[in-house]
Amino acid sequence: MRRGVIEYCILAIINTEEAYASDILFKLKEAELLVVEGTLYPLLTRLKNEGLLSYRWEESKSGPPRKYYEITNRGREFLTELNKGWNELVEAVKKISGNH
Repeated sequence: MRRGVIEYCILAIINTEEAYASDILFKLKEAELLVVEGTLYPLLTRLKNEGLLSYRWEESKSGPPRKYYEITNRGREFLTELNKGWNELVEAVKKISGNH
């Protein structure tokens, strides 16, 4: 379940603008979703292989080239579905727990 939430958050982060892996890690950690590089990179690869993300290389002034990730149209459609499913889940949990 946590992996699915992390993927959802990755897509949401990249939905607004392309991002470098360390930017994604920073935003996840800032939200207190502790993720390490060893967890992030396989998820990014899987999302890319599923056609939800694409990437481009950019030369860096301070080291090796950087890979910037961008959400695809298919990824945006999938994110819309995830948003709907997430909202439905939250409402169902609120009803069950009495926190509505």
